[in-house]
Amino acid sequence: MRKRGVRRVAAAWVVAGSLLVASAACGRPDGGRPRADGAQSPAAGGAARTRAATHDTSRVPGIGDRLHGRIPAGSRQVVAVYGEGKDSADSTVVLYTKHGSAWHRGRSWSAHNGTRGWTTHHREGDKRSPVGVFTLSDAGGVLPDPGSRLPYTRSAAFAAPRWWAKAYRHDFDYVIAIDYNRVKGTAPNDPTRPEGAAAGGGIWLHLDHGSGTSACVSLPKAAMEYLLRTLDPQLRPVVVMGDGAALGA
Repeated sequence: MRKRGVRRVAAAWVVAGSLLVASAACGRPDGGRPRADGAQSPAAGGAARTRAATHDTSRVPGIGDRLHGRIPAGSRQVVAVYGEGKDSADSTVVLYTKHGSAWHRGRSWSAHNGTRGWTTHHREGDKRSPVGVFTLSDAGGVLPDPGSRLPYTRSAAFAAPRWWAKAYRHDFDYVIAIDYNRVKGTAPNDPTRPEGAAAGGGIWLHLDHGSGTSACVSLPKAAMEYLLRTLDPQLRPVVVMGDGAALGA
């Protein structure tokens, strides 16, 4: 049995004030069309299904040379986020695990991304999720550790502001930090931005509220619990995320 991630106590800086900085990209969404859990996006289904018989199992489906080449050689877990379109807030998340030289499809879930879709040049406040390949190193949330293999920081400082609408108040019960413009090995709400504040940050996988986000990727609670218990630091998990055209380039 693999050793679970070390539970961390919240550091002194993990306070409500720093959360407002760290969660800027995960703030209250502006809209987006709700989808039923389990629905597939065209990127994850459709043409992908027609190619299933001839799919090269040494590659993650739907990921072109540009992004596939950025997946670290030692990574054996990929969380693929297939956006429905450049300007769409709807997406499908699929977990792939590599056995030997072959990638195997695991569970999938309907999800949401930035309200305005995707971008290859994310900036603070643009309401678009960044396209790319990012490592997944740290987790946390308001709720107790559900058995995370990633280092998990529990703190009430993750709680959404009280003035947010009720539908959004549980967004950060569980979060997994996407390693975009952040320091690995710190709690997800560490406000440090190595590339500067203008480049945005605080981009997470977190609980879904039924519509688009400010830049994060949101999933059902059961999906977040499953990912927390399944993503293994020894397998060097990464997220590959973007709209279909950007992913396939």
